[in-house]
Amino acid sequence: MTYAIDPNPLWTPDPATLGETRMAQFMQSTDHARYADLWRWSIDRPEAFWSKIWDFCGVVGEQGQRVLLDGDRMPGARWFPEARLNYAENLLQNRGDGQALVFHGEDKIRRQLSHAELYAEVARFQQFLIASGVGVGDRVAAYLPNLPEALIAMLATTALGAIWSSASPDFGVHGVLDRFGQSQPKVLICVDGYWYNGKAVDCLEKNAEVVSKLPSLVKTVVVPYLDARPDISPIANAVCWNELAAVDGSQDVIFRRVAFDHPLFIMFSSGTTGVPKCIVHGHGGVLLQHLKEHQLHSDVHPGDRLFYFTTCGWMMWNWLMSGLASGATLLLYDGSPFAKHGKVLFDYAAAERMTHFGTSAKFIDAAAKIGLTPGKTHDLAALRAMFSTGSPLSPEGFDWVYREVKRDILLASISGGTDIVSCFVLGNPVLPVYRGEIQCCGLGMAVDVFNDEGQPVRSEKGELVCTRPFPAMPVGFWNDSDGSKYKAAYFERFANIWCHGDFSELTTHDGVIIYGRSDATLNPGGVRIGTAEIYRQVEQLPEILESLVIGQDWPPGKNDDVRVVLFVKLQEGHTLDAGLIERIKKQVRDNTTPRHVPARVVQVQDIPRTKSGKIVELAVRNVVHGQPVKNVEALANPEALNYFKGRVELAE
Repeated sequence: MTYAIDPNPLWTPDPATLGETRMAQFMQSTDHARYADLWRWSIDRPEAFWSKIWDFCGVVGEQGQRVLLDGDRMPGARWFPEARLNYAENLLQNRGDGQALVFHGEDKIRRQLSHAELYAEVARFQQFLIASGVGVGDRVAAYLPNLPEALIAMLATTALGAIWSSASPDFGVHGVLDRFGQSQPKVLICVDGYWYNGKAVDCLEKNAEVVSKLPSLVKTVVVPYLDARPDISPIANAVCWNELAAVDGSQDVIFRRVAFDHPLFIMFSSGTTGVPKCIVHGHGGVLLQHLKEHQLHSDVHPGDRLFYFTTCGWMMWNWLMSGLASGATLLLYDGSPFAKHGKVLFDYAAAERMTHFGTSAKFIDAAAKIGLTPGKTHDLAALRAMFSTGSPLSPEGFDWVYREVKRDILLASISGGTDIVSCFVLGNPVLPVYRGEIQCCGLGMAVDVFNDEGQPVRSEKGELVCTRPFPAMPVGFWNDSDGSKYKAAYFERFANIWCHGDFSELTTHDGVIIYGRSDATLNPGGVRIGTAEIYRQVEQLPEILESLVIGQDWPPGKNDDVRVVLFVKLQEGHTLDAGLIERIKKQVRDNTTPRHVPARVVQVQDIPRTKSGKIVELAVRNVVHGQPVKNVEALANPEALNYFKGRVELAE
């Protein structure tokens, strides 16, 4: 069963302003009138395309003569082998009085920094790093909320050619050690605590334990957020961020220009299937890819006000920070997205004249469920684009945005991952938006969908792949000297082809539909079913707040087949009775196929999810089958797994 393709777009670009988009200007500069032709050129002529991106987007650095070596090898291709550049230098070009960032901490704290103030803060923290012995290739780690200090420390670190990694403070001690313990940072930045839904959460005791188990540390910096003078005495070799004000901030920031593939970030996989993978990304690949995605695909112009709801533990934080390189003002937020009865983010959008609003598909679903109507209750006149990622955005989610947020808006559903710290498929300001579809494949990304035989298919479900190298491929994995872990992660399924692990479809509009992760697809009777197909139907029922579906081996122990099991979290005041179960099954049967209909429907009090809000079907499947969950530290609410253990409803 696939989504019915609506031939009528929900939104089309305004011809009067189309030519003002950065994408249209880029198309004109390359003499391409149609996006499809531009995309094909970007794939067939990668050297010309990526060199053009460098120039068009204004990269600061030396490009060198050669663009691509060993372009037929994946992995193994080398981009801009003679280039010298620095990521942070490109983000700190503006030294003026305009706003570099605005920060809102729920409804309690407001801060802002000009470009000149941000530069001075980076210079000050960089002097501290140098005094602490941090140099090229050293690691600096942050255990922080999405605060301005995280951006400042990241820029100071990467300007030196040192390597940055981060995690959000809601990670437990073991979750942090599973990540930072692998990279052995020299400096750690943490926070005394944070606010979530109006409640203060203290982190000092947790910080002390983390520091005691990271022997590589020479210094720890504690950012005061809850308390202006936190007691940091139990934390070894710790200094308070406020004490750094005495460091001279009038000096210039040192920008060490490094090779294109010099390590910039160590990103961490979710870790729900074992110890998180440490994915290393380089200066040039991240910068070029983000410039392309911001300026061309997202139509970010200098002076735009760019927001994404994210934590420092999700790749969208890194993506958001890069917006400085395109001249955007960053709008940072820390706390619950549902503070103030779910209105806090739209309050922020109105107050700060937000032009680009980024969030998760789950937030959009939840906002629709609780009946928010921000287009009526808030002034969103400045808003031009809304982004959604983290999981597939349902067609009904598209409907809600255009009905209740804004009619004239680019709704860009996007999909990629930590693996590439960017997107394979995403939005486009010169193309229409069709209900339930991601607009297009990204420029320079040779995206295709393969069937099980490794053949490309159209209007048919299969594996999302990328058939040619691209600059944002990881430099490698940390502590993977022979590259075997890296190759096993992406290149075992199809030789010399990146297999991303998304169950997908290319549509007749050259758009893309994501049906869920390939490793979570259901297989009753040998027919592959994407979990998103079931979620879409079930969560239309008003009683259902959220759902999670797995395939249960049936009969138990024989592995002859699987049956579809649906878990539902209900709206307050509702219970799962025979009538609701039948309505759920009828909704699925009438709108998909009989194979999609769950054999069992079970009520649970909560649905487990990762720190970035993604539900974890595989972890639940392991619990149901009596298998261990390898890393519960990766979950935001690991206690929710208990609701799935020993369910009598699944014994027959």
